[in-house]
Amino acid sequence: MDYFRRIKPCVESEIGKLDYVILHAPGKEIEHMTPENAHKFLFSDILNYREALENYKDFEGSLKKVTNVLYFKDLLIDILKDADVKENLVFSICEQENLPYMSELLTSFDAEKLATALIEGYDNKSLKERYIFPPIPNLFFMRDASFTMYNKVMVSKMATDVRERETMIWTSIFNHSSIIDVESVNPIHRYSMNGRGSVEGGDVEIARHDIILSGCGSRTSKEGVNALLEHLRNLGGTRHLITQQLPLEPESFIHLDMVFTLLDKDRCMAYKPVIMNDNLKTVHYEVDGYEHTKITEENNLIEALDKLGMPLEPIFCGGGDEYYGAREQWHSGANFFAFAPGKVLGYARNHNTIEALSQNGFEVLKAADVSSGKVNVNDYRRCVVAFEGNELSRGGGGARCMTMPILREKVDW
Repeated sequence: MDYFRRIKPCVESEIGKLDYVILHAPGKEIEHMTPENAHKFLFSDILNYREALENYKDFEGSLKKVTNVLYFKDLLIDILKDADVKENLVFSICEQENLPYMSELLTSFDAEKLATALIEGYDNKSLKERYIFPPIPNLFFMRDASFTMYNKVMVSKMATDVRERETMIWTSIFNHSSIIDVESVNPIHRYSMNGRGSVEGGDVEIARHDIILSGCGSRTSKEGVNALLEHLRNLGGTRHLITQQLPLEPESFIHLDMVFTLLDKDRCMAYKPVIMNDNLKTVHYEVDGYEHTKITEENNLIEALDKLGMPLEPIFCGGGDEYYGAREQWHSGANFFAFAPGKVLGYARNHNTIEALSQNGFEVLKAADVSSGKVNVNDYRRCVVAFEGNELSRGGGGARCMTMPILREKVDW
């Protein structure tokens, strides 16, 4: 791919035609997980590397048929070729993780070897602790640590320290990339007076160019919501932030995109027991620069969007059945990723959810057929590209979690 002209990110919706997306296939870093440390790395189960990668192939292949794909590791290698950038990044990570004695060794690696170590960890089988420099097995969930909002990329302030390295690498990539031309913003670092709080990308969705949605729960805190509000005020003009309270348990509710995703200009996927729950607060903040802020409590997310001239017909995870919905939401049944209006990717294993999409006008396509070129998504007005994810879904995320869009076309609303 020709990177002569640096890519200028811009995302103003969840559904605009996708021009560029960043991916990272699950690698050997996930093999570091054991029953003893899986919880430390925020997993409820350990994944099989080969099976996860096999699941990933048609997901990745389908995206390569419809858009331009960049790879996290390539972006990292690009910046590590600069000696000063390499030294500063290694020093910062080793200080953050209390591993200063690793700094000299890691800095001695060339760009590709260092990128591998920063992602997969550094192995030393002769020691009791196999990895003297730990891996980052959550990395294939691209969306959590970074997300694009308008013409800037937002670097998350993660709720847990175990994912802090990801945000440090993202920041360095965006600040020094020869491929991407963009300003990065950590909303907590920039806008929080006390530096507290957390914001994670799985909680933040751009419903329309003037409407931002945010979950508020275990991963994005009230301080994080306030930081997002401050960022919107700083942009000027009239904008809306709608927050959705999320249950703290079970862990499948960690982000808004696990219970609500946009599918088209007039369609959304929702997990009914959370999104239509009167006991979970939905709050609408209308901001007009620094001049005016109006706060209204709404009945639910869908009604709040309807009031703003964005009526949505909800399609319910599990087909709206309480039993099947709970089972399929656990395996990211509400977590869809739109690569164009009305064209989405999601797990094939959630049969009742896929059937609900089919009954609502979405042609069901096999990702293997799209990836191979047997089927062309342009032949359909609406479609769901269903990919195998029996192993990937055990990681606790779906298609939206595994993508980091940096450029989408504007939607004709």
